[in-house]
This record gives sequence, C-alpha cells and structure tokens, in this order.
Amino acid sequence: MKEWGLIADSSCDLNHQLFDPGDAYFATVPLKIVVGDREFVDLPETDPREMLRAAREFKGPSSTACPSPADFAVQLRQAKNSFIVTISSRLSGTYNAALQAIELIRDELPGHKVHVVDSLSTAGSMVLILRRLRDLIAQGLPFEEIVEAIEHYRDQMVILFSLATFDALVKNGRMSAVTGILATALNIRAVARNNDGRIQVLEKPRGERRAIERMVDLMGKVKEMGSRTPVVITHCGNRSGADSLRRLIEKTYGSEDITVLDCACLTSFYAGDQGLLLSF
Repeated sequence: MKEWGLIADSSCDLNHQLFDPGDAYFATVPLKIVVGDREFVDLPETDPREMLRAAREFKGPSSTACPSPADFAVQLRQAKNSFIVTISSRLSGTYNAALQAIELIRDELPGHKVHVVDSLSTAGSMVLILRRLRDLIAQGLPFEEIVEAIEHYRDQMVILFSLATFDALVKNGRMSAVTGILATALNIRAVARNNDGRIQVLEKPRGERRAIERMVDLMGKVKEMGSRTPVVITHCGNRSGADSLRRLIEKTYGSEDITVLDCACLTSFYAGDQGLLLSF
C-alpha cells in the first residue's frame, strides 16, 4: 500500500501516460455518457468522436452518469492518505459519490485520511490541482496543511471556455432551439467562465480568432498573470485553435508553462466539437 494516493474522475482528461504522480498512487475513475440506448464509458480507449457523432444523430437529450461510491472505494484502498479531485458538484453527482466512498471504507480502514476536492470546474483545472497536490506531497507537508493549501489554490483558479456548437445545450434544455440555431448561423463563439461552479457567459464574439483574442485578454483581467503561471488548454478536436491560443498566451504574458491536452469523452460532451477550455 502506498503512503499517498491521488484519485480523480475521468473529466480530468488524464491517464498514466499524461501525468506523473511522483511517489504517489494515481488512478482515474470513469464517468459515463448515455446516448439513447448506448453507453460510453469515459476510458482512454473510448473514442470521443464516436460519442459526439452518436449524440448528434440521436434526437433526444443525452446524459452523464457519475461513478459509484464503490468505484472510488476501490481506489481509496490503495493508499494510506488520499486526495480525490472531482468535476464541479454543480455539474455532476461525482463529488457526493466520492464523499460516500469515505463512509464505505471508514470501518474497514481506520486511520486512513481522505479529502475530496470539489474542483468547481473540470478538465485543465483538475490537472492543475493534481499537479499542485503532487508538489505539496513531495514537500513533505502534513495532510492537514495540504488540505488547507489545496483548497486555497483551488479558490484562486479560473477556467475560461469557448463553445463552437450549442447542440448539447439545446438538447438538454439549457438553451432554446431558436437561440442555438441563431448562434450557430452567426458563428458566435460564446466565451464563458466558471463562477463558483456555475457557468457565466462573459462575451459572445463572432469567429474563433476573435474568441481566442478575448479569452487571452480576459486572462489578465481576472487574474494576475506571470511567466510561470501554469496554464492548461484542453480542446475537442481543435488542435489548430489550441495552438493559436497557446501562441497568443506566450506572446502576451511570456508564459513558459503551457500544456495542451485533448478532451476525452466527458469533457467532449460538455465542450462540444471544436470547443476550447483554458485553465490557469
């Protein structure tokens, strides 16, 4: 059994090839996307393009299903001190499932310490939280000090995102069909951010280039940026857009720590084809 464990749900878009946990145990627990009678488990081998294609062709709304408490409990048994990082509790029941997992192992593993971090976000924000946890553990800090430090770190984080398609929002009742059609026809790329775990639309620029410019400009307005401020860009089938965003961030802020990742299934479901997510 390892001394430390880092566990995340699959919306972090990471796998063992993309994340070095140091000396800690690391695992991801998959969510599921349900499209009609088809179920897509958010594993590294599951093709998000096939999931998106199925969602477009299916006439009704699609949904997501969070992991069970038992799924998290399996991973908690691998380390004496564990941190679980989850997608925003505003978007999924995953956070509550992780809390319930602690109760499942409480009598079985007395003395185990577990803290669940509600990212209030997803994707790159969870990546940054996991990296920070790894670094805090490497410093040899006590568990309670790491809890305090990571909650403060989480509260300083920002995620901005730009959507190119509104199909999922329309089908799931979060946007009217007329508004969605109009936004698509006008090539509107909504730029939004998380606000205490809730989605807040900030601007509605037309075209991807303008959306990228606005995202980079907003970065400096919502947070003090430095050359070493870590940034994670996640994209859904839009590497060219992600690279354009990366280059403009480097030029504007002199950033030296930028990671570009592909969306897996769960974040593809929320971001939609060509979506860009920016965490810092």
